[in-house]
Amino acid sequence: MRFAVFAGALALATIALTPVTAHATTGPTPGPEVTTPTDPYGLGGLSFETVSYASQRRQDMDVWWTSDGTQRPGVFLIHGGWWSSGDKKGMSQIARGYAELGYTVFNINYRLTSQAAWPAQRTDALAAIATARKHAERWSFDPKNYVVVGFSAGGHIAGAVGTYGNGLSGLKGVVGLSPIVSPLRAYSDGAASTDPYKRKLRTSAIKLAGGCAPKGKCSRIWASMEIAWHASRKDAPMLTIHSQDEFVPATHSQVLKEMLGQVGVPVTIITTPGVAHSSALYREEGVTERVQRWIADRIG
Repeated sequence: MRFAVFAGALALATIALTPVTAHATTGPTPGPEVTTPTDPYGLGGLSFETVSYASQRRQDMDVWWTSDGTQRPGVFLIHGGWWSSGDKKGMSQIARGYAELGYTVFNINYRLTSQAAWPAQRTDALAAIATARKHAERWSFDPKNYVVVGFSAGGHIAGAVGTYGNGLSGLKGVVGLSPIVSPLRAYSDGAASTDPYKRKLRTSAIKLAGGCAPKGKCSRIWASMEIAWHASRKDAPMLTIHSQDEFVPATHSQVLKEMLGQVGVPVTIITTPGVAHSSALYREEGVTERVQRWIADRIG
């Protein structure tokens, strides 16, 4: 099952990456299409632009970097929103924070489920990373040294990038804030729960799968959505953080820790008191600092 899923996903990823070249500007060193000029707000030492990494709506990202000619580690941010809503704009403050720490930051938009079902979201994240690596010099980015940080549904996409194939070149770590590691668990938990958020998450997972339940012909797509089922020994280490009483509990991450642990990849799970979720959890006392330390330990 796993190898069949990988083969299909790889073919889709190849198709999705093709428009990046076609969408680039002409010249001896082609680059992605720029939709916002560099440093429009006068940010001093930081430069900023919005670029398209492929040709469809929402296939764009904000890039923050320091134009000093030094290759810097990269941080890719993936917003949440049930896979059906949200926008990179909600991550702007966090993005600038990492840029001010000295990282090159890529704040990604991706196709929502109203536009395309899974694996389009993972394909978009992979395409954004491929674009950043291809044009690394443009953004003072070290393509051999980066992490991916995802929030809620974005944590699911980040984890799927982390377990894609047998490790992604240059990826040194994945961080998930309230990551939906297992859409199958979300599906089953939502069926038995009166919690409106858990019920909405179940509905959102079904929509992510193209509107079908995990049975029959749809079993394959649901298998592709399960992060832990794709564990391999060259996957990136992961850090996941959950609130103790939120609707995406730490049990989502336990199976990931078990499966990646079997192939020698470390997973750190942190549980904090309360119900804060996603970016609200990131802003809880001490959480931001722990995430930043974990990232610094991996990419400097």
